[in-house]
Amino acid sequence: MTEQQQKVNGTGLARLKRAVTCSYAGISAAFRNEEAFRQELLLCLVLLPLACWLGQSNVERALLAGSLILVLIVELLNTAVEVVVNRISVDRHELSGLAKDLGSAAVSMAILFAMVVWLLVLFT
Repeated sequence: MTEQQQKVNGTGLARLKRAVTCSYAGISAAFRNEEAFRQELLLCLVLLPLACWLGQSNVERALLAGSLILVLIVELLNTAVEVVVNRISVDRHELSGLAKDLGSAAVSMAILFAMVVWLLVLFT
């Protein structure tokens, strides 16, 4: 990291504080602006306690909880892609549409993964 980057990002605890602040700002923005994120977060808040209760082992609990958190992570990345595409241009373009579709597909795959994990853990 260059000296200029260290000045901007800080070092040690200052860098950690900045990272936490930026993360909070990103999650807050997603919560305010993205209906899908709010829905998935609500589902996580309901299912995370169930994951801890229904899992028979720590591995099962980790799989159940981790699959839910993965959905939120992928949704945040999808939102980031959409924001960047919209920042570049609001005009319709084949590649812009493809980028957004791929992000949406990634969220769908994360949701499918979570469903498979929950079904396998709870019913096998």
